[in-house]
Amino acid sequence: MAKQLNLLSTGQVITTALHTEMQRSYLEYAMSVIVGRALPDVRDGLKPVHRRILYAMHELGLTPDRPYRKCARVVGDVLGKYHPHGDQAVYDALVRLVQDFSSRYPLLAGHGNFGSVDNDPPAAMRYTETRLAPISHEGMLTEIGEETVEFVGNFDNSQQEPTVLPAQLPFLLLNGCAGIAVGMATNIPPHNLGEIVDGLIALIDQPDLSDDKLLQLIPGPDFPTGGEIVSEAGIREAYITGKGGIVLRGVATIEEIPAARGSKRRTAIVVTELPYQVNKAGWIEKVADLVNQSRLHGISDIRDESDREGMRVVIELKRDTNPQEILQHLYHQTALQVNFGAILLAIVDGQPRQLSLRQLLLEFLHFREQTLNRRYSYELGKAESRLHTVQGLLTALSHVDEVITILRQAADGSTAKMSLCSRLDLSESQADAILAMPLRRLTSLEQQNLQREFEQLSEQIALLQKLLSDRKELLKALKKDLRSLKKKYGDSRRTKISTNISEELPKSKSVDRQKSLNVTEEEQEFAEPAEEVILESTQRGYLRRIQLSGKKAKLDNGLNDNDFIIHTELTDTHKELLVLTSGGKLYPVKIGDIPPTTGRSPRGTPLITMLTSTAQGTQETVVSRFILPADLETQQIILLTKQGRIKRLSLGELTNLTRRGITIVKLKDDDELLLTQFIKSGEHLILASSGGRLLRFPVNDEQLPVMGRTAMGLQALRLLKHQQMVGCVSAAQAEHLLLVTEQGYAKRLPVNQLKSANRGDLGTQALKFTSNTDNLAGMVGAIATTEVALVTNKERVVRIPIDAVPILARDGKGESILQLNRDEKVITVAEVRSS
Repeated sequence: MAKQLNLLSTGQVITTALHTEMQRSYLEYAMSVIVGRALPDVRDGLKPVHRRILYAMHELGLTPDRPYRKCARVVGDVLGKYHPHGDQAVYDALVRLVQDFSSRYPLLAGHGNFGSVDNDPPAAMRYTETRLAPISHEGMLTEIGEETVEFVGNFDNSQQEPTVLPAQLPFLLLNGCAGIAVGMATNIPPHNLGEIVDGLIALIDQPDLSDDKLLQLIPGPDFPTGGEIVSEAGIREAYITGKGGIVLRGVATIEEIPAARGSKRRTAIVVTELPYQVNKAGWIEKVADLVNQSRLHGISDIRDESDREGMRVVIELKRDTNPQEILQHLYHQTALQVNFGAILLAIVDGQPRQLSLRQLLLEFLHFREQTLNRRYSYELGKAESRLHTVQGLLTALSHVDEVITILRQAADGSTAKMSLCSRLDLSESQADAILAMPLRRLTSLEQQNLQREFEQLSEQIALLQKLLSDRKELLKALKKDLRSLKKKYGDSRRTKISTNISEELPKSKSVDRQKSLNVTEEEQEFAEPAEEVILESTQRGYLRRIQLSGKKAKLDNGLNDNDFIIHTELTDTHKELLVLTSGGKLYPVKIGDIPPTTGRSPRGTPLITMLTSTAQGTQETVVSRFILPADLETQQIILLTKQGRIKRLSLGELTNLTRRGITIVKLKDDDELLLTQFIKSGEHLILASSGGRLLRFPVNDEQLPVMGRTAMGLQALRLLKHQQMVGCVSAAQAEHLLLVTEQGYAKRLPVNQLKSANRGDLGTQALKFTSNTDNLAGMVGAIATTEVALVTNKERVVRIPIDAVPILARDGKGESILQLNRDEKVITVAEVRSS
């Protein structure tokens, strides 16, 4: 029989009550989960696994300018060096950092399949590739090597890892965070970068800023998938108390869709945005189940028409069905409307705390101030050390004969070092630098370089000492950094915030309001009448909807010096503004949907925020905005691209638009739409290239036939190498043309000096340049009673009266009308409209 082992006789037995041991062990486990796994740090907004992924990728050198690397390599480094857990857990965290529908500002860039809003799983880590996104590289990791944060040993003390990343932005609020710990949870919604930066700067300037003013700057969350927040009450409660419910809806419109041949058009509810974290495929399946279970009536078909352009789920309705009633059922019975339970919980000084919005921002500012102090102290010490070395080198160069004598007479390096220290009054580090100095430093140019470096270091040290000794200067530098990051990475809001919209009908772009409501003619009499308004568009992309009874004088003062009105029109709230982008897409905006301009917001509403989230997510710019004229049959629109393609399009193609917009011109990959021009058949069109050549030709079916929406267009003007189109004017608009070059030279040219030619010709040289590097910046029709605005690449705007520009012939070089600074040039020429 085997002898029984006596395990207890070799050590000391400590008698402990079971409940005491369980309590101690469970608390240790709970704190480990809370602090080391599930909750984010208030400073950089990251959980440990995310921080370790970013730091490991920084160590691998996976910067935005380097090639992508396999995710398996990244996961392996994270597991082996910093995070000894399951590989799938690390990969899941990495995938979420890549997904643009999960993070408002993704911290990683991905190459491959990283999943979708349909809850499709990502590809295996051996297939996908990743690297750091620009915002995380610059906003989190650029200062990591400057002793700005504390480092600790990893799990086996073989590596050092940071306890926090030196974040320059509050990523906890930008991307939000969700986590379930032991006995507590966090659920922080994402926000807009520009709004958060504005709130931070306001708190720096006014630490006692009221909650109401703070909430004006940060009105609410901004989810990556868009949507619409129904009420501000939940936002206010969450921001002030740290906990609250935010009601979020998807975006749905009511449209009439074409049906099969022989049948009538059908009414449909089209969903283009779903609430945050709602699975599209699962939501469609839920709607279908409700229909099959007879819990939702009036739906004949549901289909997913989503593509790369964006989401589009079409819910086709049966005849004689009230779409508004169906939409309300979808809100109440499906995830088309959800309640986002916000809990602003984070780790502060090693402990979990529920914070208000103000406290979250102040905690970040406190951390950022500490980080800057450590960074500037490190840079100061480094600069002082280098200055000390440069002083020694300059001393040696000023006594070069004596240094050579010392070196000749010295028996070895140690003797030479001691002699240099004693005879030239140098420190040991200075003597070492002199002994290591190569002979080329004895040249005159190297001496000048050392003297220049000495002066630069002295200036740098003075600046750093000022930043470290004066808190106001430090905060000023902090604000400058925030504004720079906002300018580089800020974008438009995706989630709209509405109040009291439970009774409001979603605005439709292609279906009559009476039909969508199924109201009778008698009820239609009580519909909201059209209201006449003045619509103004500004150069910087703002819309101003002004009531005719408003106080215009006060509103005019609200425009910045760098902005001006380029279009003014009397219209009404039932009409549509058509917005054309550089990618050739046309979007409708209902005039009634544009918020009225008041004294509180005299600049108006950013035009880009009125478009769909898909349009806002592209890099395309707004080329023109216009309201269709009444005489659609007699006028056409001219579309001109930068690479010289021109197209005449019937205005009838621009009616009955949906909110998704349409493509009205096909473009090559390296081309973009430049401008538009209304014109009548028989008029003459004048085109201008950057080389100063003008081409005049008649607009008729022979020279420029009317084309369809999908056509690419014809060659407008033969462009030489490195030239592009810069202007298009109807000859009937003005007697003179105003030509302005990039270097600020201008002249007025009589239209009658241009002979009629054929489309596609080279054109006539109408402007001679004073410099070979100059180019034509723009051409507009010149009316002596107006003024023109010149916009430079430095965002400077200068207004010039047109009658101050001389009238010259074709061979005239023009006169200088604008004094430009170094590296500054004119990029835009626009006529200023009086408001």
